[in-house]
Amino acid sequence: MIPADVALLRTPGVPTLSPDGTTVVMSVTSPDPETDEYTGQLWRVPADGSAPPTRLTRGHRDTSPTYSPDGRWVAFLRAEVKGKPQLHVVEATGGEPVRLTDAPLGVSEPRFSPDGTRVAYLARVPADDRYVAGGDPGAEPPRHITTFRYRGDGVGFVRDRPQQLFLVDVPRDALPGDLPEPVALTAGDTDVGAHRWLPDGDHLVAVTAVHESREDDLLRDAVVVDARPGTDGPRTPRPLTDAGGTSTLAVDTVLPSHDGRTLWMLASDQGPTGLEFVASQTGLFVLDLPAALASADDAGSTRPQRRTDVDAVDLLPGLLAVAGDEVLVADQRRGAVVLVALPSDVAPDVDPGDAPAGRVLVDSPAVVHGVAASSDGSRVVVAAAGPDSAGDVLAVDPASGTTTRLTDLSADLRATGRVRPTRELTATAPDGYPVHGWVALPDAERHGAGPHPVILMIHGGPYAQYTHALFDEVQVLAEAGYAVVLGNPRGSAGYGRSHGTAIQRGFGTVDTDDVLALLDAAIADPSLALDPERTGVMGGSYGGYLTAWLTTRTQRFRAAIVERGFLDPVSFVGSSDIGWFFGLQYLGDHDTPDAAQALAAQSPMAHVGEVRTPTLVIHSENDWRCPVEQGQRWFVELKRRGVDTELLLFPGEGHELTRSGRPRHRVQRFEHVLRWWATHLPV
Repeated sequence: MIPADVALLRTPGVPTLSPDGTTVVMSVTSPDPETDEYTGQLWRVPADGSAPPTRLTRGHRDTSPTYSPDGRWVAFLRAEVKGKPQLHVVEATGGEPVRLTDAPLGVSEPRFSPDGTRVAYLARVPADDRYVAGGDPGAEPPRHITTFRYRGDGVGFVRDRPQQLFLVDVPRDALPGDLPEPVALTAGDTDVGAHRWLPDGDHLVAVTAVHESREDDLLRDAVVVDARPGTDGPRTPRPLTDAGGTSTLAVDTVLPSHDGRTLWMLASDQGPTGLEFVASQTGLFVLDLPAALASADDAGSTRPQRRTDVDAVDLLPGLLAVAGDEVLVADQRRGAVVLVALPSDVAPDVDPGDAPAGRVLVDSPAVVHGVAASSDGSRVVVAAAGPDSAGDVLAVDPASGTTTRLTDLSADLRATGRVRPTRELTATAPDGYPVHGWVALPDAERHGAGPHPVILMIHGGPYAQYTHALFDEVQVLAEAGYAVVLGNPRGSAGYGRSHGTAIQRGFGTVDTDDVLALLDAAIADPSLALDPERTGVMGGSYGGYLTAWLTTRTQRFRAAIVERGFLDPVSFVGSSDIGWFFGLQYLGDHDTPDAAQALAAQSPMAHVGEVRTPTLVIHSENDWRCPVEQGQRWFVELKRRGVDTELLLFPGEGHELTRSGRPRHRVQRFEHVLRWWATHLPV
């Protein structure tokens, strides 16, 4: 890839399947540097792959499609140029879409009621005199803050615009005209999300935090919300789980069975303090729904049961479907995200470690990120990326396990000839621990047989994983003539709980050993032809941390790029949106001399005087996850010590610049990255 090829990164959203299982509707979006926005439309394709996709809508950015239960309508979100996404419906056979909402901050997650007459959706509700179109934000009254949680990266301040659940009627003929009046189902200062209809059509289940200690922990409950017509005013969500009592779960996703007897949940256990999130693997839980509804005033009387192994299985939050007598989940495994069908009829007293492992329907190297299934389980479709694709939609036959690719969205990108394959790489750390990763090589026909300059790339998180999927960061560097080494050191997701917790209170220890072991193993492999004297290192977020940390420990790298880095755990506590718990759980506090010493032993900023490596610092001005002060201070400390350093600041961007930032900024960032490496690590 070259930087301009960002425009060819076409990816599908979560697909929706028609009730009869014959047709798939999906959104396809891509960065558009010309408009500097993400654009895309809805497409439909036969679920058996008998015909190519055809366009269903032609909006500026159409996303999040969902079929009505009778198959007549598709509800979706449409955002006009520079506008907010609003709820629309369109005939499933095509036609002119009709808008149903005009929410000032936009809407998300449309869900048809079981009878198809109403759509539930989420919308942020702005406080009076705030977020007024054309208004002057600087003239707004001050924000009076009394809680840890008051803002979030990519969203902004949240207390004065909480996310609530709404209902809107679908007009019988859905003709253009006056917008229907929405009904607010919830209110309050906490966000509601992940809603699903119960089969009775009178209630929804959702996820929120309503317990008394919600400002001091990470727990969330599954709740039920009354959606019956005629009730005056917003309804108070009733907990089905018990964060206010004995539950230690942070519920992420809820989904009732088709018969309403079971509530399936994705959740993670936050431990007795409610803050023990480090490698708290997301599992599948089951709750007796009628019993929980009957005892909603005593949520602790019915407890959810875990159905996946707490140490070995880490499911992808948000991905959950019921297909016949099986439940579909996505498990993160060694750089893949595989689709697994678990039996729904496991006895309640079975230990999670002894529960059936399920059937793998879509295996490695796929990276699944969306799923839809017919109610009888005969048809499953997924959105998944892979080594040659930034994302496609696949049809899965659950009986035979065969898959059919329904789209080829990366065909134009591959046609450029600028996509390089990756090879899996294994290494052994100094303590004998196995380390897994990949290496990508430049095209020998254009860049010669080597030895090639090498860039070690380190992911964020740290509890995340590099995957087999086509990755624009790797592709741009390989096209420019660099070999790229990347992998999943201890602390990463996808290799079990003990792998993920290995660096708790030990940042910069075995994770350092692991990434250097990968680099050394690649350099030692003569078939790769890498140059040990020409190496660089780069990473973002936690990867920015480990990049900076390495430059305090070794002079082996010609240059470094520290991006959106977590660089000073002390100031991070008060400046980051997650600072009140993240660093304290991972690295520890600094409230005693011994604790301060242990924290400094893991802090790049405490050792910045050791850095001699030329360093490009990249940060976003609106990054509230790793605030911009982290990058600014690293730059200043290096510069005043005479280290060759530059600071690249992106206005208006948050922590997700490299993944979802403005298209032009993504291109410009790649251009600066290549300029930096061409200067300090020429090919």
